[in-house]
Amino acid sequence: MDKLKVQEIKNIIDKLEEKEYLKYIDMMSKDNRESVKKLALGLSKKLDKSRIETERLIKLFEIEEHFIEKGNTLIGGIDEAGRGPLAGPVVAACVVLEKNPMIKKINDSKKISEKVREELFEEIKNNSISYGIGIADNNEIDSLNIYGATMLAMRRAIEMCDIKPDFILIDGNQAIKEISLPQKTVIQGDARCSSIACASILAKVTRDSLMKEYAKIYKVYGFEKHKGYGTLEHVDAIRKFGVTPIHRMSFLGKILEQN
Repeated sequence: MDKLKVQEIKNIIDKLEEKEYLKYIDMMSKDNRESVKKLALGLSKKLDKSRIETERLIKLFEIEEHFIEKGNTLIGGIDEAGRGPLAGPVVAACVVLEKNPMIKKINDSKKISEKVREELFEEIKNNSISYGIGIADNNEIDSLNIYGATMLAMRRAIEMCDIKPDFILIDGNQAIKEISLPQKTVIQGDARCSSIACASILAKVTRDSLMKEYAKIYKVYGFEKHKGYGTLEHVDAIRKFGVTPIHRMSFLGKILEQN
């Protein structure tokens, strides 16, 4: 190690697998150069951070593990995105897991950045047994109300799974009606369950992508920024330009009255 230049050492540790960290931390700590000792310290902090994340991910799967021990082999986590906006659909996702995928950074979609959500989108799909995405549009929201439309989107998400779950975990405190699958509601499940966290990310990324596409059609509303939520910019656009075919008329009463 002492025959290598500092930059050469840095290039090596940048490519290391985690199982090799301790070996290189030990070697670099014995190096007389302060710059190499700093690299050892940095790698040690990286290892500590990784271990903390591993412990978090193990804990995040505890609820699923509980139901697996009871004989359920395919746990489906369900969450939705888009209950509150003034425009666009509500989107639900179901992610079916049989074991802990240990995907770093998975969490409640609201707690991670858009960039991280998009990075995790494909990784979640690739590491799940199955997944499904269900959508209820603004007309169905107006017809059924947001609760009914959300339940519809969730049922559709389950139906879209190639391999169906044998047990489902649902974010929140409202069970899904009109399904025969055993289910359990989990308050703040998107921050407590791996499968629900994964579902929250798929639902959020899917809905955001749809709203970005709508932004290309309805260019003056700023859908790519607020995703249909009732921001001042959005409300001002409704008052100035009127409603679009994707607005939820049942959500716009007071806004239209003030126009």
